[in-house]
Amino acid sequence: MKNGFVVSCESTSEGILIDPGEEVDMLVREARAAKVTVTGILLTHAHLDHITGVGRAKAAFDVPVWLHREDLFLYDAVVEQGLMFGIRTEAQPKIDAFYAVGVPIRFGEYVIDVLHTPGHCPGGVCLAVGRANGAERELFVGDTLFAGSIGRTDLPGGDHQQLLSSIRNVLLAFPDSSVVHSGHGPDTTIGRERQRNPFLTGER
Repeated sequence: MKNGFVVSCESTSEGILIDPGEEVDMLVREARAAKVTVTGILLTHAHLDHITGVGRAKAAFDVPVWLHREDLFLYDAVVEQGLMFGIRTEAQPKIDAFYAVGVPIRFGEYVIDVLHTPGHCPGGVCLAVGRANGAERELFVGDTLFAGSIGRTDLPGGDHQQLLSSIRNVLLAFPDSSVVHSGHGPDTTIGRERQRNPFLTGER
């Protein structure tokens, strides 16, 4: 099971889609039912399961697709990625925009800080989402960090030590109360993972 997200502003109804994969039809239905004006499709990385719904999302909303430039080689090879896992898939539409780390993306009254977190793959990012006038952020981390685990690093471009460095230096810099939305599995918090994740506590 893989998580995709619709995130919207309560005041303006503007919003974004994050990582539309095979659950894309559900994301589109939810966005339309909530009358969300989708302004962008944001990808945390370009592994197969996080991008197979990009074409359908783009067709539904006709908005820019964003990716980190260092994952473009994976995105462009989505058909080949599928063959590696015995899955037939189609090429996806071209990327419209590349993240400029340090340059935020906005929707409604919210801001998205794009943080480069390589290790699971070279262009992995964390999307730190919160109100523009506030300090609190919720973290959409793709497959960098999970509840009780971390992303795999045995696929092309993966690097275990780099992944641990990204988690410790970027994600663990956020307050313990920060909610973490992972690409697979349940939500967690930075504090919970800091204290209990065996990959971060030295138990593995």
